[in-house]
Amino acid sequence: MKTKLLVFTAGLLLSLNAFALSLQDAKSQGLVGEQANGYLGIVINEPQANSVAKEVNAKRKAHYEKIAKKNGITVSEVAKLAAKKAMKATKRGQYIKDSSGKWIKK
Repeated sequence: MKTKLLVFTAGLLLSLNAFALSLQDAKSQGLVGEQANGYLGIVINEPQANSVAKEVNAKRKAHYEKIAKKNGITVSEVAKLAAKKAMKATKRGQYIKDSSGKWIKK
């Protein structure tokens, strides 16, 4: 019985990962976009977009904190620098949030 339960659980986890949306897929589908605060924003509010944004933003925050600590600057400063790079690297047709807070296609 335990073996069947373990196999079922492993299969369920693998199948959930197979349906997980990647960051690039979410950007290409116009679900998420880059913001001036260095974090990913949700363009279309739906569960997969929220999941991708939450996961990516948590990783970004942890990374920003490491860089800030290493360089003796604030997390906000690191995030703003990262935002500039992310917006510049955003592909044509994907979304960025302008200074007025409106999503625009690059």
